[in-house]
Parts: sequence; C-alpha cells; structure tokens
Amino acid sequence: MYQDKTLVCKDCGAEFVFTAGEQQFYAEKGFENEPQRCKECRNARKNNAGAKTSREMFTAVCASCGQEARVPFKPREDRPVYCSDCFAKMKGE
Repeated sequence: MYQDKTLVCKDCGAEFVFTAGEQQFYAEKGFENEPQRCKECRNARKNNAGAKTSREMFTAVCASCGQEARVPFKPREDRPVYCSDCFAKMKGE
C-alpha cells in the first residue's frame, strides 16, 4: 500500500527517504503531514528545544520586604514586584 518517498529537508535541503514503514506508522498515529526535516535535523531540533534560553532579568525592589528582587519581566511603576520568598508566601495564603 505504501511506497518509499524521497523528500527534501526544509532545514538543510538534503534528500531523505520517507519509508513505507514510517508512512504506515504516521497513518496509525493519525499524523496528516509528512515529515519536513531529515532525521539529523529533527534530532538537532529536539536537542535544542530542551536547552534553556537565557532571558533578560531585571532588578526591582520587593514591595513587601524591600530587598532586591531579580525578575524576568520589566517592572512597571503601577504594579508591585515581589521577591521569590514573598511571592511564595503570598501564593500560599
């Protein structure tokens, strides 16, 4: 029923074979789209997805205890910012 297909990777442009067995697996799982990346590019993409991206951190003064707090968002003047300890205490109440 299925026949091997040669596809082109959208990342590296290399040709790769979408085997009949893989097509059957995709059909059984209900996947409607063919793979767009070769095995190497899929693996590279998976490995990069797990890596934490570095975020810009901002410094603010905790509205509860007055200590310095590092937060991953730009503080606004009209909203209080809490350090992690005070935030956890408030969340637990």
